[in-house]
Amino acid sequence: MNKNFIWKFLKKLANLNFSIFVLSIIASFCLLGSIIEQDKSLFYYQSNYSRYYFIILSLGLDHVFRSWLFMFTLTIFISSLLVCTFSTQLPSLKNARRWKFIYNKNISDNNQYVFGSTDNSQYIFTNVLYSLIRLNFFVFYRSNSIYSYKGLYGRVAPIFVHFSITAILLGSIASFLFSFVVQEIVPKGEIFHLKNIINTGFYSRLPYDIIFCVNNFYIDYNFNGSIKQFFSSLSISLNNHKILYNKIISVNKPLRLFQITLYQTDWQIDAIRINLGIINYPVQKKLIQTKINGKSCWLSSVSLSNGNKVFIVIFNLNDKFLLCNTNGLILHEVNLGEKFYVNNTPLILQDIITSTGLQVKIDPGIFIVYFGFFVMMLSTFISYMSYSQVWIYSSFGSLNFVGSTNRASLFFEKDILYLNKFYSYYLLSVIKKKIKINNILV
Repeated sequence: MNKNFIWKFLKKLANLNFSIFVLSIIASFCLLGSIIEQDKSLFYYQSNYSRYYFIILSLGLDHVFRSWLFMFTLTIFISSLLVCTFSTQLPSLKNARRWKFIYNKNISDNNQYVFGSTDNSQYIFTNVLYSLIRLNFFVFYRSNSIYSYKGLYGRVAPIFVHFSITAILLGSIASFLFSFVVQEIVPKGEIFHLKNIINTGFYSRLPYDIIFCVNNFYIDYNFNGSIKQFFSSLSISLNNHKILYNKIISVNKPLRLFQITLYQTDWQIDAIRINLGIINYPVQKKLIQTKINGKSCWLSSVSLSNGNKVFIVIFNLNDKFLLCNTNGLILHEVNLGEKFYVNNTPLILQDIITSTGLQVKIDPGIFIVYFGFFVMMLSTFISYMSYSQVWIYSSFGSLNFVGSTNRASLFFEKDILYLNKFYSYYLLSVIKKKIKINNILV
């Protein structure tokens, strides 16, 4: 009773209609995940989906691809694919490799061809065997009957498609369970640990013994002043002792070490360090981002001893900095580290404090997903190979030919034409040799 129930359950699970139904549910989840913004705050959903925000949060539609319901649906679909593979596809492949000989006319005449026979009956099957082998068929002979096939890889392709889809879905589940995403804004010259967690899997573990250091940050500009690229020089050390890796990263050129990937995502200009007076008294002033004539810039003000103020204007890190008075008049254009005077007060712009935006990810499922897509693309090409079968048997002094193929009928007809030509060629060679031998004997 239990065995029958399990067998019926597995057959239902492997049913094509059921698999399509589960796949449509997965597609619906993906559609909802594309329509509804993911991983936003509660206030965002209350503001934009005031009527439905409770349903969205209850069903986990604010993080569809990380919800247990979505993972459960993927698990059902994976089970359906695996059961179908082991109960249908693999037995079908095993059946395709069996030798299937024909000894009488028990197949429809639709694809049947007849070769004329000769008195040299002992050479007939030999000639056919050579002809089939020359066309790259696997040939088997038994009791005046030939079975041959080629293109068995075409029958393997559906199995690899199932395994590739399974690998892709398992990679997604692995990402859900074991991955994490951390984002940090770190000033130049500072060290940091992974703290600001954005997403984390249920079984993910942060590498607390690894310390990151931002050695430097700089920006490349185009001729028109727009940003071309920005770079961060990073060091990774273990327990603050051994430096494991040094690299300069930029957008689309991340740092990869073990399973950790660091991406360059953002940047900001925080403050400016100024030395005031004869004694070079250090002052750090915050920079405020604004726009002047449509161009982004950063402003800061410095109060002098006589009550006056000067404003420091920075348009980019490579150009000279502007010093303006309260009326907006430009007093000086200075470089970083250059000494200048305002109302007989010496000033030096010592340094610009910048911060780099980094995203740190560990995702063990990425490799599995990429491998699954690679196998899928490979199996797609293999699936275009035709699986062709040929049966040849002797009947009433002639050779009967039966052939079938699952695709590319024109190529199969071409193979039949070549088979007939090769057979005729070998047969003619045998006849010529026999005539030559008879002439010698005479």
